[in-house]
Amino acid sequence: MSVHFIGAGPGAPDLLTLRGRDLIAACPVCLYAGSLVPEAVLGHCPEGAKIVNTAPMDLDAIMAEIAAAHAAGHDIARLHSGDLSVWSAMGEQIRRLKAMDIPFTVTPGVPSFAAAAAALGTELTLPGVAQSVILTRTSGRASAMPDGETLANFAATGATLALHLSIQNLPRVVTDLTPFYGPDCPVAVVFRASWPDETIQRATLATIEAALDPTIKRTALILVGRAIGAEAFTESRLYAADYDRRYRPQSADSEWSEWQHGDD
Repeated sequence: MSVHFIGAGPGAPDLLTLRGRDLIAACPVCLYAGSLVPEAVLGHCPEGAKIVNTAPMDLDAIMAEIAAAHAAGHDIARLHSGDLSVWSAMGEQIRRLKAMDIPFTVTPGVPSFAAAAAALGTELTLPGVAQSVILTRTSGRASAMPDGETLANFAATGATLALHLSIQNLPRVVTDLTPFYGPDCPVAVVFRASWPDETIQRATLATIEAALDPTIKRTALILVGRAIGAEAFTESRLYAADYDRRYRPQSADSEWSEWQHGDD
């Protein structure tokens, strides 16, 4: 029997991969992070499934629950919000599973920054504006930031920043980023992206603190950068009529090159 780590997405129960949905439906035991995964996602669990909210549990208790289910011959769905590759605490659980010789799989999920960008209706990488997105956070009680991973270092690149787990540190975010992006730089705070009570606040680095609802203290993503809602940007060459590409060759020479090199 296996533990199936599943990215439960940003919140909406239909923002799951088909694989993730089917795994949840096939597992008689489901452990979910109740503070971040909405109960609507549990609607995919089979009837009679044992459902355990791990929010009040420590790591030892979580692993004991998994070990008991495994010993009973049950597959386990382990749900974490968003995608498992960042800030999920999956790594420490996998390390223990390996020591216990319990097999596992990992199914990715829709990350919160992607859901936030979708809510904004914006692309985070625009030609001539930004071509990189940096996913980061500020130091908190659960994890400190390594010395080199500072907001100033990231801001120096001019990339679009997606700041997770940092809404409580908004004044510091504004102070650290303003010298690099300027006070007029666009900012968007998306609270509970894809949830029924999703809210969006657009502002600038100079105005976001005053504009933001003071009751928003968690489950909010901060997006900072010139690409946020930008209108003045150049069009990419990707769909230009004269752009020579393997699937739309513009000359006999390019057709010959495509035939020679295939998809290289």
